[in-house]
Amino acid sequence: MEQIPNHKFDQDIKTDRPLIKDELPKAGISDPQDAKEEEEGWRGHWPLLTALLILFVMLTLEYGFKWQPPFPVNLIVFLIAFGLSGYNVLGMAWRKAKHFDFFNEFFLMSVATVGAFSIGSYNEGVAVMVFYSIGEWFQDAAVNRAKKSIKALLDIRPDKVTVMRDGKPSEVDPKSVQVDEIIQVKAGEKVALDGELSSDSASFNTAALTGESKSDTKRKGENVLAGMINLDKVSEVQVKALFKDSKLSQILEMVQDATARKSQTQLFISRFAKIYTPIVFALALLVCFAPYFFTDTYNFHQWFYRALVFLVISCPCALVVSIPLGYFGGIGLASRNGILFKGSNFLDVMTKINTVIMDKTGTLTKGVFKVQEVKADGLSNDELVGMAAAIEVNSTHPIAKAVVAYAGNKAKAIKAENVEEISGHGLKGTINGKVVLAGNAKLLKKFNIAYPGEVDGLVDTVVVLAVDNRFAGYITIADEIKEDAKDAIVRMHDLKLQTVMLSGDKQAVVDKVAKSLGIDKAFGDLLPDGKVEKVQGFKDAGSRIAFVGDGVNDAPVVALADAGIAMGGLGSDATIETADIVIQNDQPSKITTAIQAGEITSRVVWQNITIAMVVKVIVLVLGAGGVANLWEAVIADVGVALLAILNAVRIQRMKL
Repeated sequence: MEQIPNHKFDQDIKTDRPLIKDELPKAGISDPQDAKEEEEGWRGHWPLLTALLILFVMLTLEYGFKWQPPFPVNLIVFLIAFGLSGYNVLGMAWRKAKHFDFFNEFFLMSVATVGAFSIGSYNEGVAVMVFYSIGEWFQDAAVNRAKKSIKALLDIRPDKVTVMRDGKPSEVDPKSVQVDEIIQVKAGEKVALDGELSSDSASFNTAALTGESKSDTKRKGENVLAGMINLDKVSEVQVKALFKDSKLSQILEMVQDATARKSQTQLFISRFAKIYTPIVFALALLVCFAPYFFTDTYNFHQWFYRALVFLVISCPCALVVSIPLGYFGGIGLASRNGILFKGSNFLDVMTKINTVIMDKTGTLTKGVFKVQEVKADGLSNDELVGMAAAIEVNSTHPIAKAVVAYAGNKAKAIKAENVEEISGHGLKGTINGKVVLAGNAKLLKKFNIAYPGEVDGLVDTVVVLAVDNRFAGYITIADEIKEDAKDAIVRMHDLKLQTVMLSGDKQAVVDKVAKSLGIDKAFGDLLPDGKVEKVQGFKDAGSRIAFVGDGVNDAPVVALADAGIAMGGLGSDATIETADIVIQNDQPSKITTAIQAGEITSRVVWQNITIAMVVKVIVLVLGAGGVANLWEAVIADVGVALLAILNAVRIQRMKL
């Protein structure tokens, strides 16, 4: 057998193995022949349509004009129609039989239709094959459309990019652009590669990456990602990642991989079909031959016909096609809303979650510290801020950056010298000959400097200053809560979910955030192992947990949770590697959107399973009892398959 090259979407949705080359047309894989047929549309199926026309004419002659061609003319005509409509199915059945694979829908349909011809039911034999093939046509079209919708959703990378070489713009393939080269992005054009903005500023539409159509203004030196659309004037971007390493490429690959990771429902149906089909063959044999031992008027023709009806209706196509199609739709639906599932199994997991545990910084808060209050003692607020910024400019800590950003131009006229870091406490330096300390309260205690008791009672993070061993004031800094964090918690409570927040921040800060958002339980002062211990405690108590964090610092907890959700996958490679689900736009409200996507998918999948099984059981009983004929069997089989497919396709058009 020849293995197909590595195409992530080119896996047979009806089996767990790679396809052999001969099976490409059946599985709807986009090889050159399939592409040609798809371009031709209806013309690509002319043999099947010709067979349908022949069947229609023959039935019109028989039932409309009460005339049919004499034998063997009628046999020859029906054999032509049978060959035109069933050559693919018969060929597939033969190829599988050569590998001793007899228990499949192709062999099942071949036996049923050849059997119908053997007892003289020519029109019914052709009808079974024609309508079965039409059903397969629609199934393959639906699967291909689902695959393409997922690919098209994110595969928006431009084919050409304008790169500046030797001072001149050149249009080249993005794959040929190297790191640190400058590319030019015109207004309305998509960015082809990840990089940093070289122009002073530009506005971008990030809808393709985040699901949000609002513009995002970038400044010189800020990150710009492939897939963003330039809304402004011509801008220049310095490339920081190769085409294959862009965030968009990683996201696309992740979505493609997701379709190969099957849910428990899919795995169950695959196993069920492998057991179900041989059982059906055995039952068909019993229907045909068992009555011989229990009736005095046994008629082989009659019971053989009933066995054929039994085989036709038992075909498991509705299950094995519509269920994976439903999960394709669920992954696509979530992706359109800025949520990336790493596998269809996680769609199922999210429907069982009863506790959502969240990190604070970067998940419920922006992770951007801002100055809240300045209180000076013995000097003006501006002087205090200027001194603090002059010292803190030597640190890369987020709190130091917040002070420097708040000071703006106030710190430019002040220069600190001999700045040194006192680990775990803060900074020490000299300004205009005066010794300045900037840090936490422990820093002042270390140097035996008295300060007001109110400082220890402050909830927010505090930068305390002292000048020449005298308390000079303090600056409070806090992380901003995200705009939709409150709404996210309300939605979780509406879904009867328990909400928990874990953080390394001091308990007073954590309690303040939890109270403002309405979170059920909050735990602060936690190191990474402390977070693991808390999550394990909830698991031991029987909770089904989704943990939401940044996917880097919280990697142990993400791995421990039933579903690990990472916020802001666009900003971190490690996030994409660690999490099961990635929320691209940092919005906590997307947590419940992910749950909704899982619930919608699960509901549609189980609707399909129920519909298919109920209809099949009813017609199986009717067929075995002689009430249903081959016409009714094939119409029921194709009808329930198409109904299930249409139901599954519905997911792709839903809104969350």
